[in-house]
Amino acid sequence: MDLKEDYVLKAQAGDSEAFIDLMKELEMPLYRMALAIVKQEADCADVVQEAILKAYKSLHTLKDPAFFKTWIYRILINECNKLLKKRMPLMTGDEFPCRPSGMADYENIDLREMVDHLEENLQIVIVLHYFQDLPLSEIADVLGISTGAVKTRLHRARKQLLSWLENGTERKMSCGAQ
Repeated sequence: MDLKEDYVLKAQAGDSEAFIDLMKELEMPLYRMALAIVKQEADCADVVQEAILKAYKSLHTLKDPAFFKTWIYRILINECNKLLKKRMPLMTGDEFPCRPSGMADYENIDLREMVDHLEENLQIVIVLHYFQDLPLSEIADVLGISTGAVKTRLHRARKQLLSWLENGTERKMSCGAQ
């Protein structure tokens, strides 16, 4: 059993300091994940705070301490999705800026911006794998899908990103620009 699992067991036994130590270590990765999904810093702190509160209240339901990180990421993703569903009717096309990325602008392409334009299910696997350094098996656990499905989504996302890089007009069309 590693040190983190020991902290999880202590937290499950009621040691709030152990839980706080776990959250201090995961606070920034959780925040970055939330920002990748909700895209507005103003909402990130609320979503992370809600996820931590839910994790604390339901810590006793976690069966295997080794899956704590996966478990809390799943809670965070669910909270982000709840927020997005509430916010969805209020969003307009103007809230999703799209910079043209023709070959002349190649050096100005922001990978993060391109990832933000992927479908949500593709975006999440890219963020978890490349920005949060989670292995495929852990991503599969977080999302409740098979490792093969994670690989497929990663392949589709990379293919889409490559297509946008190679052909600026496709990206313009996918963003609604003329």
